[in-house]
Amino acid sequence: MARVRRPVRRPKAALLRGACARGWRGPAAYPLDWTVLDDQKPLHEADVDLTGPIADYGAHLTVVRDAAVPLPEPLIALLTDLKESLATTAVKDPLVALKALADLRYLIAGVGATAALAVQVGRIPMETVATALGTSEAAARRYVNGYRHT
Repeated sequence: MARVRRPVRRPKAALLRGACARGWRGPAAYPLDWTVLDDQKPLHEADVDLTGPIADYGAHLTVVRDAAVPLPEPLIALLTDLKESLATTAVKDPLVALKALADLRYLIAGVGATAALAVQVGRIPMETVATALGTSEAAARRYVNGYRHT
């Protein structure tokens, strides 16, 4: 006797939530009504109202940004000018841009090692580092350790 194979159905999400890579999940759940959605399309192609989860995520990002260490205005201006200068140079003279980036990598590695050592010597808790960088503790640990081992 031949077995009848039923088509495999993808599981259907019952609700949506805002979320981020750090593990945050939005407080509100937004139900999905599959009676009006096309279950033959992937959810990202369906006509789903994402304003709620996106607004929750935006609010979360504001909290993260507000808790992060603010950069001093002169440093922001310097970084902005550097980015613009490198972008222009990359188009006009890509070899000069690549040389500048190689030098910048060397500079970053040295300063990063100094900052990572200061975090270790100062016994700054990784939770504090993560909050200051606006990331998870695991990501902050990888970031700091990456500079310690260069």
